[in-house]
Amino acid sequence: MTSTGEAGGVSTGSTGRQVSSTRGFSLAPHGRIEFGPGAVGRIGAVVSGLGRSRAFVVTDRGMPATGIVDRVETLLRDTGLTCAVFAGVEPNPSTETLDAAAEHARSFGDAVVVAVGGGSALDAAKGIALLAANRGSARSLGHVIPQHPGLPVVAVPTTAGTGAETNGFGVIEDRRAGCKVYIGDASVQPLVSVLDPELTLGLPSAVTASTGMDALTHGIESLASLRGNAMSAAYATEAVTLVSGHLARAVADGTDLEARSALLVGAHLAGLALSISGLGLVHGLAHSITSHTGAAHGLALTAVLDEVMTRSLGVAGPAYRRVAGAMGLDATDPAAPLAAVAAVRALAEAVGARHSLAELGVRAEQVSSVVAGALADAVSVNHPRRFEPAEVEEIVTRTLQQR
Repeated sequence: MTSTGEAGGVSTGSTGRQVSSTRGFSLAPHGRIEFGPGAVGRIGAVVSGLGRSRAFVVTDRGMPATGIVDRVETLLRDTGLTCAVFAGVEPNPSTETLDAAAEHARSFGDAVVVAVGGGSALDAAKGIALLAANRGSARSLGHVIPQHPGLPVVAVPTTAGTGAETNGFGVIEDRRAGCKVYIGDASVQPLVSVLDPELTLGLPSAVTASTGMDALTHGIESLASLRGNAMSAAYATEAVTLVSGHLARAVADGTDLEARSALLVGAHLAGLALSISGLGLVHGLAHSITSHTGAAHGLALTAVLDEVMTRSLGVAGPAYRRVAGAMGLDATDPAAPLAAVAAVRALAEAVGARHSLAELGVRAEQVSSVVAGALADAVSVNHPRRFEPAEVEEIVTRTLQQR
């Protein structure tokens, strides 16, 4: 699969009409998938099969307490691999964290980077794998082509949201510049993704809701993106079906393995879709919001999602009609695109993921800065219509208070 990350893809026009099945595109195979309950038990064989004797595990600060990191480390050591663990990734990983971890990885030696955790850990791991093989800082690497391929990466997602295991790029916080930057390369696209739904059974309902809305937004924005094609549309449509059909179940009952499995596959498919198509203004806004507040990415997306969709109906109608069908609505109804917006809003409310921007920490005096950050974000150019700054400011202002 072409690893373009959230901002990239193959252009398909600017009208929001249905994707042409005759438009040319080029795709490379995506990484191997090991899916199923208990799949993490194969992690040792997966990593040792890549021809290295060392495993550098990257995870976030909260993961060791779950016991999952110890389990992965034991499985790796039992296969004869020498292991090191970096457990310092924060919720919005910073360039400083990547620099520190990369130095650790360089001193550890030639290894497979094993990413364990949610999207932050996976994004950070890809950047660390690239930096470990290239001198320089994370801030500088975000603006140049790396000289050397990164270390190989194996991904073990423990949330069903970002689909970060499907591509070679990560969204990283540049705190000095006060914005998100994209760091990555095709060489650090995970060679293997271990998708074990049992690892997601312990997720709190709020995290399940937030990450699930992230996956749903990936599917919706991929379908509407100017850079989509028939392949991304197929992935995105099934992702919307799986996520919308199982998210409320997983939030209501965290032990529902069928729902957890569907969400994990749905998030992965949404990741494959966005790796082709890129995303849009909803993600541009969310990146800016989280840079200003540190709010959860999925909640930032949800706060502005239906407002942006409503204002995009004129050009994204065919895409939203497809969303409606994937959510079980009558796609032939003339009002289907508008019904899709209502269904998305209703689902967000049902799982408790819809909050005002004020509740997420945005202050009135930050509105203009949030708008500027959103419009400057690389993903925003993929949106099917162009928004003037004043209209984006109106979106932020409206969602500042409304629920």
